[in-house]
Amino acid sequence: QVQLVESGGGLVQPGGSLTLSCAASGSIASIYFLNWYRQAPGYQRELVARISDSRGTKYADSVKGRFTISKNNAENTIYLQLNSLKPEDTAVYYCSADDPDFSGTLWGQGTQVTVSS
Repeated sequence: QVQLVESGGGLVQPGGSLTLSCAASGSIASIYFLNWYRQAPGYQRELVARISDSRGTKYADSVKGRFTISKNNAENTIYLQLNSLKPEDTAVYYCSADDPDFSGTLWGQGTQVTVSS
């Protein structure tokens, strides 16, 4: 079973940038959906971005034009570039993987992003 480990979170000022990474313990090349979710205190976990070889990329309306999801199959890593950050982007960010061969969604442990002056 592939394991996912996020890194790259931290404290950043409004308008700043961060790059989140999600390292997989196995190959991600054939995984159908690779995703970034986030969960703020008191809110449900929400899909931020998704990447699929067959379906391309998808973004939440709130992050379109500011966040970019990408993956490097050779490094088995998924990235999320966060630009023009706003205080409302503050949340724990999780990467996940979905595939018909999996018994359920695979999740990482999350990384905290805090946007504050």
